[in-house]
Amino acid sequence: MSVAASAGDVLSPMSPAAPAKVGPANDPGAGSLAARREQFRGGKVALLAHFRSARATAPAATRLVKALARHVDATLAALWADAGMPANAALVAVGGYGRGELFPYSDVDVLVLLPKAVSGASTSDEAAAAAVGRFVTACWDVGLEIGSSVRSVDECVAEAARDVTVQTALLEARHLCGARRLFKRLVDAHAAAMDPRAFLRAKTLEMQQRHVKYEGTPYSLEPNCKESPGGLRDLQVVIWVARAAGLGRTWSELASKGLITPFEARQLLRHEGTLTLIRARLHTVAGRREDRLVFDLQTATAESFGYKATKEQRSSEVLMRHYYWAAKAVTQLNQILMLNIEERINGSADAPMRPITARFFDRAGMLEVASDDLYLENPHAILETFLVFQQTPGLQGLSARTLRALYNARKVMSAPFRHDPINRELFMDILRQPTGLTHALRLLNQTSVLGRYLWVFRRIVGRMQHDLFHVYTVDQHILMVVRNVRRFFIPEHAHEYPFCSQLAAQWDPPWLLYVAALFHDIAKGRGGDHSDLGAIEARRFCRTHGISREDTQLIEFLVQHHLTMSRVAQKEDLSDPEVVASFARLVGTPRRLTALYLLTVADIRGTSPRVWNAWKGKLLEDLYRTTLRALGGAQPNGDAEIEARKLEAKQNLALHSALPGTEIPLWRTLEVSYFARHDAADIAWHARTLWRHVETQVPIVRARASSVGDGLQVVVYSPDRRDLFARICGYFDSAGFSILDAKIHTTRTGYALDTFQVVATNHWPDMAGGADAELKYRDLISLVETQAALALASEGPLPEPRSGRVSRRVRSFPVTPRVSLAPDERAQRWLLTVTASDRSGLLYAIARVLGRNHVNLQLAKVTTLGERVEDTFLVDGPELQKSKSQLRIESELLDAVSAAAP
Repeated sequence: MSVAASAGDVLSPMSPAAPAKVGPANDPGAGSLAARREQFRGGKVALLAHFRSARATAPAATRLVKALARHVDATLAALWADAGMPANAALVAVGGYGRGELFPYSDVDVLVLLPKAVSGASTSDEAAAAAVGRFVTACWDVGLEIGSSVRSVDECVAEAARDVTVQTALLEARHLCGARRLFKRLVDAHAAAMDPRAFLRAKTLEMQQRHVKYEGTPYSLEPNCKESPGGLRDLQVVIWVARAAGLGRTWSELASKGLITPFEARQLLRHEGTLTLIRARLHTVAGRREDRLVFDLQTATAESFGYKATKEQRSSEVLMRHYYWAAKAVTQLNQILMLNIEERINGSADAPMRPITARFFDRAGMLEVASDDLYLENPHAILETFLVFQQTPGLQGLSARTLRALYNARKVMSAPFRHDPINRELFMDILRQPTGLTHALRLLNQTSVLGRYLWVFRRIVGRMQHDLFHVYTVDQHILMVVRNVRRFFIPEHAHEYPFCSQLAAQWDPPWLLYVAALFHDIAKGRGGDHSDLGAIEARRFCRTHGISREDTQLIEFLVQHHLTMSRVAQKEDLSDPEVVASFARLVGTPRRLTALYLLTVADIRGTSPRVWNAWKGKLLEDLYRTTLRALGGAQPNGDAEIEARKLEAKQNLALHSALPGTEIPLWRTLEVSYFARHDAADIAWHARTLWRHVETQVPIVRARASSVGDGLQVVVYSPDRRDLFARICGYFDSAGFSILDAKIHTTRTGYALDTFQVVATNHWPDMAGGADAELKYRDLISLVETQAALALASEGPLPEPRSGRVSRRVRSFPVTPRVSLAPDERAQRWLLTVTASDRSGLLYAIARVLGRNHVNLQLAKVTTLGERVEDTFLVDGPELQKSKSQLRIESELLDAVSAAAP
């Protein structure tokens, strides 16, 4: 039974007790308590000040965490004595504090161990409870944030049997003061109750669950240096399970038992020191318990190491590169050791092996090398490992012995290894395999073989991307893109991207696209255009790996232009025949077009789950289809296409039971450009929606569930006015909608006919396209139609743009606002491009400037890449013909998009 406000209900994580405060008036020890407080705080401040001023090294961090633990030890011992604790009780450090380490702002987990459960029925029990209360209160009063529990030995054992977290905390129990015999009873009882096999299983499952929580990768852009894969916790798990099985308490003890080599022990100490240093520096910079390397703290933490920013990279990138390399090594070593310990505990080291080749065996589904020195004696076997893994059904991974052999063979993977023709052929065989490529490449990267074979790949391992839309490091993004391309060729994934899968089924050979995906971002972070530099690297790879000239040219083209199709689809007017013709000339052949389309979709999907949406997919598919027609020899015939579109629209109207001639009132007011920019379904919808309102004097707003992904399609028909577009943007912003696309048209009779694709940004429910969605969101559609019409009918002045809030990530990595205004090839219209950090109200601010300067908007393409926007507008107007007016408009636009810039 626990006392002190039930502080013993949970052992780990320790929840702070809630003691009753004892003030100076009724506490005879108040004076000495104040002295204890000053002594504790002064000592901690001195330790932290010394650490901040010292050189940032791993030994300095190790000394700090041990010194802080000793400082707390002394304080607790003094408070224990001051509280008059029973002589037969003991104070025990548990959890991380039990290891004799304490980070600057970590909790202090302690166990007050009593010889028997406190019931409160006797005088001695009441005295013990009162003493415990005084002790816990004093701890909080001096500034110790303790997590305390009060239990007997029997209660501890019973609780540990129910909760593996408590069992783990007691595993690291350390005597602080009080009855040593009682503490030894606890240690003996805990050891007797320990089941190493069950403990290993529980901690393995717990580790897997934790890895899933932190995205299963050490390369998160804001990793938790304690809990993420490759963090300190992965090292602690190894020690816990080894200790529970009696295999050792330290890395040196594990080495003496043959679980790790002396080299691995040194590596573990080195990387543990790096992570300890980063976590300690992070705590001191944050001034609180903070284990996440969040963007806000990365730069300050890096500067505390003495790292300086250069033109090529930020100081935070240097820090994160060191972190990622350490985390990756910890991930590898954790995997080796956990498998080794599992073999020792479960006896699977003696499991029978099935020979695969003379060099490799299948041991219980794991690929096992025939000898520990296989790779040192025959370096060709290194890449052969991954080829055999791909070719052998039933293999689930690499055994501990194989992983260790690869880890210890890194020095063999030198320049001669990379230039060896046999190794080059083996690597090409891996890429050409019909199955297992994604898993093989991930294993190649996890074991560091990929970066040691492709030296150019090694340069981007763990490299961050500060562009506000990539959420992975460069190497992880590349492997994600390869995976996406690979899925296009797997029938089981055809439902994800049906059109891509259809094109992939006709493409051969797939490995050409895999090579292009592997190299498309490989030159990131060097300065200069990474597409051009990457094309050079791709050409060099193809030449050294015996790839034909024709295939080399295709791969080089894909790498050099992997951003082009996305840019054209999202920023240019696809209804302009010259735009399509120019893109067709660049691509040259249908084969190149298909390859570029597949790579572009895979690339966008591999940046971040937030970047891709169905609207971008439609733009890319539209560009693919129109370009394919142009490449097939079909010359753009605007008149014929428009007539075909009108005919299809009439058929659509008939399907909706519209009367013959329904389209005539609206169509007679429209220019050819309207029909060129809208598809038949939209043309028919506009006709049947607006035929009664062609001469309306009030704004008409109609909406429907988008036929392309989530969101709404909204059409606005109104007498044109100078600030109409700004008012529309203002309404959507205030209603919580983000505009994806806008098609602006003015009729011959002076009416605005504007169509918008919008998606919800806050409280609106998810919207799926189709008839079911339209029925489900009928009330929402009705609300939008009513409120938007009222907003557009307003005659008052335009409200000032809201001061849009920017995200924490944008504050850390702001985008420099840029505005570009350039005439098109015929000098009749102007292309306005705006790049800035995303925030609410941004498009409205731009629209106000355009309206104020009498700039007519014809087309708007709003591209949101994570938290960066790249908006493109096709505009015209008399003010744009004057140089001074142009400069004024560009200046006002910069002021507008910079208003809330961080």
